[in-house]
Amino acid sequence: MAHDSNDPESIGTEEVLVRVPGNTDLTSGAAPPGGGETESVCDFDFGEATAAVFDDMLDRSIPEYGELQRMIGELAASFAEPGSRIYDLGCSTGITIQTLMGAVPVPVEYVGLDYSLPMIERARERLERLPGADRLTLLQRDLNDGAQVENASVVVLNLTLQFVRPLRRDQLIRDINRGMNPNGCLILVEKVLGNDSLFNRTFIRLYYEMKRRNGYSETEIARKREALENVLIPYRVDENFELLHRNGFTQVDIFFKWYNFCGIIGVKGP
Repeated sequence: MAHDSNDPESIGTEEVLVRVPGNTDLTSGAAPPGGGETESVCDFDFGEATAAVFDDMLDRSIPEYGELQRMIGELAASFAEPGSRIYDLGCSTGITIQTLMGAVPVPVEYVGLDYSLPMIERARERLERLPGADRLTLLQRDLNDGAQVENASVVVLNLTLQFVRPLRRDQLIRDINRGMNPNGCLILVEKVLGNDSLFNRTFIRLYYEMKRRNGYSETEIARKREALENVLIPYRVDENFELLHRNGFTQVDIFFKWYNFCGIIGVKGP
C-alpha cells in the first residue's frame, strides 16, 4: 500500500511509538482465569501477560460480546465508503478489526491504534494473513495526546474512551470528527454510569453475577475492581451524548444497552 510522508507505517514495520489506552477492563499481569488468586493487585497495565489471555477475558468479561461485535460490523458496513479509512482506536489484539474486515464489503484502508506493543504484535499475528491485510496499518499511539484521523468513514472506540483521561476526551473526539468525512460515523462502546445510585448499584451487582457465572472468583473480581479504580472512568449515557454533540456529531443514538454497558453511534453531518 502506498503512503505519503504523513501516512502511518504499514503492518510490517517494527516502529515503536508512544503508548495509548487499550480497550477493555483487564488488570496488569493477569493470569488465566482461575489461577494466581493469592497474588497482590498490580498496577493497571496491558502488557504481555494480559495480551496472552486477553481474548478469553473478553468473552468472559464483556456481556454479549459476540453480538456486540456483529453489530459493530453491520454498522461499519452501513457507513463505510470505498477508498476511505476505517479506524479502530484501542485495537488490542485485533478482534474488532477482524470483524470489520469480514463485514465491510467495499475496499477501504484499516488503521488500528493501541498503546501496548504486545497487543499490537498479537493483532499483527491475527490479521497479517487475512484478505485485505495489505490495506492494514497498526500503530502505537497515545490517545491522551489526541489522534491523527484522515479520510475516515468509520471510527470505532470499543471500550477505549473510558481509559482516556476525562480532560483529554473532548480533544480526542474533536480530532476524530475533524478527520471524518461528511456522513461518517463514530461507533462508541463504553461502560456507563446510571443516572441514579440505585441503578448503578443494581447494574454493577448484576454485572458481577454475570462474571461469576463465567467462572470468575470473588478474589479475581475484587482484584480487578481495585486495579481499575481511578483508571477506568465512565460517564453517564447523557454525558457521552453531550460529548459527541458538542464536538461535531449531529445525530447520536444508542444501538446497544446491557445494564452498565452501552453502544452509541454518532454521525457527522453532511
